[in-house]
Amino acid sequence: MKSIKLMLAGVSLLLLCGCGTQVQKENEATCANESKENAVIENMMSRRSIRKYKPQAVNRDTMQIILNCGINAPNGQNKQSWEIRVVDNPEFINGITEVYKKQNPKATEDPNFKNMFRNASTVVFIANDKSYDLSQIDCGLLGENMILSAWSMGIGSCCLGGPTRFMTSTPEAAEYLKKLDIPEGYQLLYCIAFGYPDETPSAKPRNAEKIRFID
Repeated sequence: MKSIKLMLAGVSLLLLCGCGTQVQKENEATCANESKENAVIENMMSRRSIRKYKPQAVNRDTMQIILNCGINAPNGQNKQSWEIRVVDNPEFINGITEVYKKQNPKATEDPNFKNMFRNASTVVFIANDKSYDLSQIDCGLLGENMILSAWSMGIGSCCLGGPTRFMTSTPEAAEYLKKLDIPEGYQLLYCIAFGYPDETPSAKPRNAEKIRFID
């Protein structure tokens, strides 16, 4: 009789251990999922626009990851209504900057000024399909994917409209606009500077009153 009781006790103990292990695994899986979700949110909430960069260039393998994240952004009817050009050639960046400086001599008064892209070593130019009325939204989503993926790898960025406006409206810049080889029917919309941050800016306030739930 005693041996039967011992056997039953042993079986019960094994079952309890098994259940305990299963519960622990489920808890660990839940914690891991929450951690992943929080990592995404943390990445979004910690991101800042960077306007000062270290001289170190972002290598092309890393940029390719960022670009792949970009083209996997949601887009209307999967039209992928964008054209993307990546420039990390100092001759291009410095050349168009010289044109910019001639048109805007005051820019050189800043002793830290090196180029018109916030001194970034890599610039991604984004053009949208003019024939599709929602293409600008698609290009915005594309850019956000790139910005967030870059930030997750310690790479800063800044969306820039001024440089592209200058390139599309200044005859002296036509040579560099042509080098981007934007196809007919597309227009240069904006660009994003990428590089390793040389500053840690604080978050700027956001107006939560602009959010409303409609019952």
